[in-house]
Amino acid sequence: MTDQTPRNRPEWEARATHPEIAAKLDAAMREIFDPELGLNLIQLGLIRNLTIRDDQAVIDMILTTPFCPYGPSLIDAAHQKAEAALGMPVQINLGMEAWDFSMMEEGLGADWGLYY
Repeated sequence: MTDQTPRNRPEWEARATHPEIAAKLDAAMREIFDPELGLNLIQLGLIRNLTIRDDQAVIDMILTTPFCPYGPSLIDAAHQKAEAALGMPVQINLGMEAWDFSMMEEGLGADWGLYY
């Protein structure tokens, strides 16, 4: 991610190297919703990167809070959906980057009274 890239639009490495795989992952992650917030993983900006290495997908993911009560189920759902959609083994790396509202897809923060 460069300084010119908005934080809410993480640039996945695979979008440049494997765009068809990145599109499949994007669609699959839009089916997984945070039960408290009612938004999907892509809308929230929780999928920070996708890298393809030796026929394996590596997903960098964060949670909205370090102690998210739904964290384990969201990670498990992301893993299962990603493997089914991509047809390859998936590794999920849980990052410690702090989530904030600016990571949401543009326009969604306005629904919460935020303007990013």
